[in-house]
Amino acid sequence: MPKSARKQEKDPEGRMPLAAHLRELRNRLLKSVLAVCVITAVAMWQYDAIAHFITGPVIDAVGCPRGTATTGPRSHPCAEVTANGLLAPFTILLKLSLTVGVVGASPIWLYQLWAFLAPGLHRHEKKYALSFVAAGVPLFLGGAYLAYAVLPTTAGALVGLTPDDWANLFPADEFFDIVTRMVVVFGLAFELPLLLVLLNFGGVVTGRRIMSWWRFMVLGITIFSAIATPTGDPLTMSLLAAPIVVLYFGAAGICLFNDRRRKLGNPDAGLDDDEASELDLTPSALGEAEPVASGRMLPEQAGGDRADDGPRRPGGYDDVT
Repeated sequence: MPKSARKQEKDPEGRMPLAAHLRELRNRLLKSVLAVCVITAVAMWQYDAIAHFITGPVIDAVGCPRGTATTGPRSHPCAEVTANGLLAPFTILLKLSLTVGVVGASPIWLYQLWAFLAPGLHRHEKKYALSFVAAGVPLFLGGAYLAYAVLPTTAGALVGLTPDDWANLFPADEFFDIVTRMVVVFGLAFELPLLLVLLNFGGVVTGRRIMSWWRFMVLGITIFSAIATPTGDPLTMSLLAAPIVVLYFGAAGICLFNDRRRKLGNPDAGLDDDEASELDLTPSALGEAEPVASGRMLPEQAGGDRADDGPRRPGGYDDVT
């Protein structure tokens, strides 16, 4: 069979053999890796601009002139960004460019993930999966930007703990490791509300149940923020935990609204699979009785004659009747 004919033969339900699934996964991974590599190459070309873009706010907040350990009218401690070792600049170049490639290519590899899962989804599930891509990218980028925005404040709070007779040096590789971790952690943390909304739209969990978890969720988000933030200071932890808590309650509100909309269309939508729906035992009003036509009479009933020689009776009935 020609290759073009084989391509046209597709299962309407999206079913494919294992080899076809592996080929599809390979193609999606190649496209995602190619997108990451292209953006990584562009980031390597613009390495100086990106490095200054990331370190600029921190240097403006805590940077100090060369040869001095304090700055400002009250001689606050300051810090310098340094590259330690011969291979440090090249290692930082690769690490920073790859991070920019993964973050910059997130719309492409998220779409490839959706395209790989889409053939096995129903029509309404495809709509939800596409919404995941459309909402997941801005949330991830928003979390990454928040991590970038809080870096100067975090650096200022930590450098301020330095004794007066000490000097601060920020190794560039360690600094970019902290930036990478914060960008990834903040970005992924901002995806939690979207995951809850998708579970609700898929009928897995109700909005009321999500809202009942709020105490445990707030505690869990706080513990996660304390562990996930590389610096570990309360300020950075609060700056990460507060937006996630707000997004969690926003997601719970969306889920409650969706449950209410679903219940208006289907009163039994909120029931579990093993839970019986309520029966309406209210008696309904009876209408007027319909007239019933009488059946056709037999010939002997119509004529009043009996089949034997017995006496005739009016209407064709005998004495026993």
